[in-house]
Amino acid sequence: MKSIKITFAALSTIILMSCGGKEEKKGKFQYDVQPEPTTTTTTDTTEIPDEDSAVADVDMENKGVGPITSYTLEEEVNTELASKGEAVFKQMCTACHKIDQKLIGPPVKGILERRSVEWVMNMILNPDQMLNEDPIAMELLKEHNNVRMLDQNLTEEDAKALVEYFRTL
Repeated sequence: MKSIKITFAALSTIILMSCGGKEEKKGKFQYDVQPEPTTTTTTDTTEIPDEDSAVADVDMENKGVGPITSYTLEEEVNTELASKGEAVFKQMCTACHKIDQKLIGPPVKGILERRSVEWVMNMILNPDQMLNEDPIAMELLKEHNNVRMLDQNLTEEDAKALVEYFRTL
């Protein structure tokens, strides 16, 4: 009878040890499934600021740092130039910018309502110096996780085309 009690105690201990306390090892391609977040509805009517105006207020006086010191837009949008600008945007800019929402960089829709034409063109043509010297560009760099805009080696004609395209958005 004593040996049955010892055997039973040993088996019980082994069973209890094998049931708990150890984490399951996961394979290389497994992942934890998180429960779906619950949604709550709020009645806050606070207006959400534009992506880049949250950091830097509208500043139409700042012309930025670069080759463009003065540029006057025609009253009417040059549709031929805007069409070229759209093609340049799709080829060179869409990896980092979307029209109306933040991606890696800020959205481009409404940019000419927040920044001067000269500032926009200088940012397109001279991003390195702008990010190093222009206070608005430096603030935007911080806001966008210090991801620097790359110099795409665009021409002034490309920058004019992009500005015309931005006017159509």
